[in-house]
Amino acid sequence: MAPDPDLALRARSAAAVQSLMTWAAADSPESLPGPVRARAALVLADDLGAMVAAADEPPVARMRAVLARSSGRAEATVFAPGSPPLDRASAAAANGLAATWCELDEGYRGAPCHAGAYILPALLAEAEAEGASVARVLEALAQAYEITVRCARAFPFATMTVHPHAAFASIGAAAGIGILRGFSGKLLLDAVSAAASMTFAGPYGHAIEGALVRNAWTSAGAWIGLRAADGAEAGIAGLPETFHDVFVGGLGTACQPEALTDGLGTDWAIRGGYHKVFACCQYAHGAIEASLSLRAQVAGRDGAVDPTPEIDEILVETHPRGLTLTTVEPATVLAAKFSMPHALAAAAVTGTGGQGAFDEATLHDPRIADLRRRVRLAPLPEIGLPPNDRPSRVTWRLRDGTILSALCESARGGADQPFDTDTMLAKLAETSRGYPRMAAVLERIVRRAEDDERDLQRPWRDCVTDMTGGVER
Repeated sequence: MAPDPDLALRARSAAAVQSLMTWAAADSPESLPGPVRARAALVLADDLGAMVAAADEPPVARMRAVLARSSGRAEATVFAPGSPPLDRASAAAANGLAATWCELDEGYRGAPCHAGAYILPALLAEAEAEGASVARVLEALAQAYEITVRCARAFPFATMTVHPHAAFASIGAAAGIGILRGFSGKLLLDAVSAAASMTFAGPYGHAIEGALVRNAWTSAGAWIGLRAADGAEAGIAGLPETFHDVFVGGLGTACQPEALTDGLGTDWAIRGGYHKVFACCQYAHGAIEASLSLRAQVAGRDGAVDPTPEIDEILVETHPRGLTLTTVEPATVLAAKFSMPHALAAAAVTGTGGQGAFDEATLHDPRIADLRRRVRLAPLPEIGLPPNDRPSRVTWRLRDGTILSALCESARGGADQPFDTDTMLAKLAETSRGYPRMAAVLERIVRRAEDDERDLQRPWRDCVTDMTGGVER
């Protein structure tokens, strides 16, 4: 009798997972290549800024208060001015909720995955509580990023059914904690496999419909990952086969075991990430870039500050994932961030794709609402290979019959068109305004991460004190 191919694939994926965990546990800060450490520093700074940017969002603030009611001893900072420190698990949950709220966190371009936001809320709380150095934080971030992304690549969803925040957040958090604690390969596997067994099937459509629980998936993942690491130390573990059983057996993904191990140590996933200056789903970024180009053309033609009265229709020809962003009347700011009609209408009216295009006021702006109803989505006939696999062509038909069109094949911010460090630090200065010292402290880490390790030997908790000092709690 021929062997069951599913069992053979299950065994191959289990062996590959074991190899991945052994590799991650054996590495050290000294072996981390300088460019990888520099990328990790930039991800740290960008995602920390994204957390602070959400501090004033009312549901985020209310959840912080709920977590504070049951928190144990103060161990870790909640990155919201005026908030008291909480125990590490509660701080991880609070920062995890904030991390993806504004859609300004970084992501990975090669698979749906925001590994930094999955790892950092728990990792930073643990590092502060335990006095770990900045160097250890960056090492754990880079290694855990590798584990998280490789899981996303190895177990791909055929269609966008389960949101990646639900699928992979617990894995990232457990990996970061396990590496920071110096787990052996076996113990790291115990922790991450246990976390993988506690992943959940958060529907991708919840983001499009604006269900705010979607932002809580990174919060829950941070808590689960931290507790999975605790459980592993107590002998509570999953199996090497857990990943296959959860993703293939439970969630119906494909399985590509080679993605877990190919190029380990040379093809670093964190170098394939992207950063955002637009505060919405990355699938809409190319269309926003094209829209802002058209807006500049109209303004240059007749000096119009607001070109929207001239627009009769907006046609968006875009890639398949962009075509999922169909909501015309978004009920929440989250729904607006996952709405192509809102993104393009708001960009045309406000002249930005940043936070100002997706705040609560934009949901009720009559000019934006009217224009949203005149946005039409259609498939773009030709889709290129990565990184040109998320293109958008936007066409404005004006009331005088003029037709203007712009094509963006690949939005800025990815590895093919990265933002320079100065651009990212300017974004950080904006997102971290609640902490006047934060941008300067993180800039020093970012600029010295590749070549100068002196600042990296400082305890992370000292950096946190510097960043948050002078702000009342």
